[in-house]
Amino acid sequence: MSNINYHDSLLVAPLRIIALNNCKELGEKINQLIIERRHKALSEAGSCRSSFKMQEYDRDDYLVSYDCPRFGTGEGRAVINQSIRGTDLFIIADTVNYSELFKMHGSISQMSPDDHFMDLKRVIMACGGSPRRITVIMPYLYEGRQNVRTANESLDCAQALQELTEMGVETIITFDAHDSRVQNAIPIHGFDNFYTSYQFIREIFERNPEMPVDADHLMIVSPDEGGMGRAVYYASLLGVNMGTFYRRRDYSITVNGEHPIVSVEFLGNDLSGKNIILLDDMIASGQTIIDAAEELKKRGAAKVIICATFGLFSNGLEKIDEAYEKGIFDNIYTTNLVHCPNELLHKQYYVNVDMSAYISLIIDTLNHDTSVNNILDATSRIQELVKKRLQEQVK
Repeated sequence: MSNINYHDSLLVAPLRIIALNNCKELGEKINQLIIERRHKALSEAGSCRSSFKMQEYDRDDYLVSYDCPRFGTGEGRAVINQSIRGTDLFIIADTVNYSELFKMHGSISQMSPDDHFMDLKRVIMACGGSPRRITVIMPYLYEGRQNVRTANESLDCAQALQELTEMGVETIITFDAHDSRVQNAIPIHGFDNFYTSYQFIREIFERNPEMPVDADHLMIVSPDEGGMGRAVYYASLLGVNMGTFYRRRDYSITVNGEHPIVSVEFLGNDLSGKNIILLDDMIASGQTIIDAAEELKKRGAAKVIICATFGLFSNGLEKIDEAYEKGIFDNIYTTNLVHCPNELLHKQYYVNVDMSAYISLIIDTLNHDTSVNNILDATSRIQELVKKRLQEQVK
């Protein structure tokens, strides 16, 4: 999958990574993968080691130590404990990690997305403009759902992107953005939106070796019209049909910040006996995806596999557990791009899709000042997976 030429490509600057405390585990995995990849490249170079054109290429640790201490009032500051002058700095942040805590007025408080975003800005400020380049990797785009103005309301995501670029961030990297058009807020800065489709399909194939991949046995479904583009992409690559749910809402009233759903209709072919991959970009409360899965089972679906890039589970896991016990779905796949509690990791129905290798490749490629187009578009790699799977089916 790598298109890096380690011998001829020129590094932008020595690589450094700051993984905020809210994504420490992911950062450590990424760091280790880059170390192993570069050690291997150097060992293969042999007598040509001098062709590696940047000092500090071969390190035992690319992570930068930092602290974000807080005063008793809850006010905070960032302190970077190592020199980052002239480096190619990548900062990784998970702004929806609800497990992070801090003390304020003697009480333990839970960090909100606003607190995480402020810590990210503190770290950038602590850099003092000394890195050669700053790239922020924010897998779940901060305030990504508040990206369109439909009334007199704030445009939080657009404002956040502008704040980061005004502070010196050159490129912002995210995954499966709720609406990637928000990048129009920073038209002259880098904004890369990567997708998780290859990793999901690979994981599903590996864990379901008996599942046929053809239009008679498999179908891709979106839980709402907003995710139809994602479902069409999966369906076209797998050579199967797709369907979607149409949710009619009552826009005359608002309940808990949303317009209530009046009716739900399924648009698609007969589901009897088919395996379903139900796709969404995130699971928040889980109600939408569970309602969709229940309808699919009522219509005769044999197996329902739920795939969502971000497993937020903002209302806890109780309703998810109940739905599984009732046989409403068979598995849930989400990534490790956001915090995943240990409780969820041990659920029988849950599969965690590891994205650390993908992010490490993105960082390594950008640090070598090489195009990421080949890894941004996963179409050819997915086609190879499908071709191999079809060959196995014939056997």
